[in-house]
Amino acid sequence: MNRDEMISVVESYINGLGMGDFSAVPFATDVALQGPLAERIQGQEAIDFLSGLFPIMRGAEIVQHIVEGEFVATVFILETSNGKTQIFDKFRIVDGQLKEINPYYDPSVLNEALASLSTS
Repeated sequence: MNRDEMISVVESYINGLGMGDFSAVPFATDVALQGPLAERIQGQEAIDFLSGLFPIMRGAEIVQHIVEGEFVATVFILETSNGKTQIFDKFRIVDGQLKEINPYYDPSVLNEALASLSTS
């Protein structure tokens, strides 16, 4: 894949996360999600976990991509019902599919938004 195709896969995920719709994301069947605060999960479990964030999402703004080999590293601003937070994700793209997602972020904004959702 060329650089633009890899970025397109990543942007489909980031925009899908921000807008609450993963229908355009080419997830690998065994996609893996591994963040600094949670155990590695794979496949539909990973997609379901990420989809569970949809109720608090209000949009995403991509800041920068870095592409090397199978990997894309992206900085973006995620807007939630509780405010904005900056995210850095490392993605692995294999055969045009999103194979790995490794997010790094301050979880306080997301945790507060999820907490306020559960008390509503």
